[in-house]
Amino acid sequence: MHRRHLLAATLAGAALAPRPASAQGFTPQNPECIAPAAPGGGFDLTCRTTARALNELGIVGPAIRTQNMPGGIGAVAINHINAQRRADPNVIVAVSTGSWVNLAQGRFGRWTENDVRWLGTIGADFGVIAVRRDSRFQNLADLVNAIKQDPGSVPMGAGGAVGSQDWTKAALIARGAGVDPRRLRYVPFEGGGQAMAALLGGHIQVFPGDATEVRGQLEANEIRLLAVLAPNRLPGAFQNVPTAREQGVDAEWTIVRGFYIPPGAPDAAYNYWVDALRRLYAHPGWPAIRDGAGLFEFNMAGREFEELAKRRTAEYRALAREVGVIQQQN
Repeated sequence: MHRRHLLAATLAGAALAPRPASAQGFTPQNPECIAPAAPGGGFDLTCRTTARALNELGIVGPAIRTQNMPGGIGAVAINHINAQRRADPNVIVAVSTGSWVNLAQGRFGRWTENDVRWLGTIGADFGVIAVRRDSRFQNLADLVNAIKQDPGSVPMGAGGAVGSQDWTKAALIARGAGVDPRRLRYVPFEGGGQAMAALLGGHIQVFPGDATEVRGQLEANEIRLLAVLAPNRLPGAFQNVPTAREQGVDAEWTIVRGFYIPPGAPDAAYNYWVDALRRLYAHPGWPAIRDGAGLFEFNMAGREFEELAKRRTAEYRALAREVGVIQQQN
């Protein structure tokens, strides 16, 4: 029964638009998705989920294989692309907001956001500000006021050191409160799981995490969310949690999952892959696959995604300079 439903969905999706490859005169040969990390984790999920969906839903004909290329959270991959496959039309590379943070801080060597062609997204996660359910902070205003009075009085922690994605969420809240993020009392952990354990154990008071990683504790009523760092309220278990902007704090953290291709790839190939993503968004079988990967809907491809990638990287670079993570002259 399930297979019949999937077939029906596939046929319905195929009727949405003509196949783009023949119209553009390009068909990928032995297409490949590079996941800039070891198997497991976000990059690997991005490649394998998208490859399976594009193939099984009939959007891309040739089978897309995934190649894991760990090293520097994307540094090895971008060097490989620019040094060896600068014009390869058959390869796409997984990217995330963390990649933009690394680009902004110069962690990819001489490569910048201008050394790739930005394709588009498959979905996103969003930052949250979590506290224990018995926390003294009832809303984001309570936290902001406490930080204003004494930034060191609020121990907060998350995965990664100063300059990481999770630290940046805390820094955005501090900056929204008019406080120098360097004055925060921030405790780095190896990952979100350790940070959540520290929160529940009372070792820290605030956890700037991600929506998907706190969903279980939220549904179990072990934590309370002061804000979601999303443009709009999130659905489901998060629907009653206000955004930071609703509460007067200009802080947003969208954890994008998407792709780039080599900077010298021809326009026909770029347009092919952008169109493939847009057809994926429109396919009736895609939402279930995306939700199963733990992602929220966030559809953006082509020029719009390129503008977002460059704008966000510039913003993170400015923040990194502001707090001394990188030097002003860089």
